[in-house]
Amino acid sequence: MQILITGVAGFIGANVAEKLLQLDNSIIGIDNLNDYYDVRLKEWRLSQLYKYTNFKFYKLDIEDYKAMLPIFKSHNFDALINEAARAGVGYSIQNPYIYIKTNVYGTLNLLELCKAHLIKKIIIPSTSALYAGQPMPFKEWLPVNTPISPYAASKKAAEALAYTYHHLYNIDVSILRYFSVYGPAGRPDMSILRFIKWTMENKPIVVFGDGNQSRDFTFIEDIVDGTINALRPLGYEIINLGHHTPYTLNYAIQIIEQYLNQKIHIIYKEFSKADIKETLADITKAKKLLNWEPKTSLEQGIVKLIQWMQQNWNWFKDIKL
Repeated sequence: MQILITGVAGFIGANVAEKLLQLDNSIIGIDNLNDYYDVRLKEWRLSQLYKYTNFKFYKLDIEDYKAMLPIFKSHNFDALINEAARAGVGYSIQNPYIYIKTNVYGTLNLLELCKAHLIKKIIIPSTSALYAGQPMPFKEWLPVNTPISPYAASKKAAEALAYTYHHLYNIDVSILRYFSVYGPAGRPDMSILRFIKWTMENKPIVVFGDGNQSRDFTFIEDIVDGTINALRPLGYEIINLGHHTPYTLNYAIQIIEQYLNQKIHIIYKEFSKADIKETLADITKAKKLLNWEPKTSLEQGIVKLIQWMQQNWNWFKDIKL
């Protein structure tokens, strides 16, 4: 297949691209390489993809329809995976405009280009942050009409747009609601990676809340497998990709302490009202439609992340959190 992946220098986009390249697909990747977090991390991910002859990269922004148009005219894409997004709950409160521009307007651009160039399959990752106020475990049919951050609201809007284009133009759309993705070369604003780096630097870690909030942490390799499985024809589906086993931040910290054999000093700060206290994915649908379920335990995943950080410490130590 020839697949367009937006946000290809991002954490999930780069990992999805590499797995598809290993499976002999042709990947066209685009990314604007914005400075939301340290660009050196994005450049490192791209360096891993440049090793493949079936990879081509364009520095582009999905907000720029005219700039993307030649890419769609010169390639015959079998599918599009839109991993380009403004992520992060906290920053969306500080700058909500860029979240709407990228996550809503950017998604609209891609849907319009899919319509115009007869691309019949698009995967649009979404977020467990939409489930605020809903009973656990979170099921896809639950109403998600009470987003508590601009980030969540922007992803809800993207989901609604995608349904409209499925209905009007018969585009096959898979909405994947990711749950707390972590792993090697992850985003430096994510809790587990930050906790490990601070600990390796012999610094105290910062926890917002008392640490008893729980997350359905899902390892990157499992997310990649679920995303690739969603390339099959499905119509319009919203599908949770989560581990289905929530753990508290305090438990994750204990695993880090044990593996690094270091006592961690914790600075507790006020819990954000834009965040969710607990997440837990019901993955019945993913098992049925995608033949998917996670394989990596939290303990295994944290150890893999620590080992990657140790192996790459000569340059990763300089990455800003």
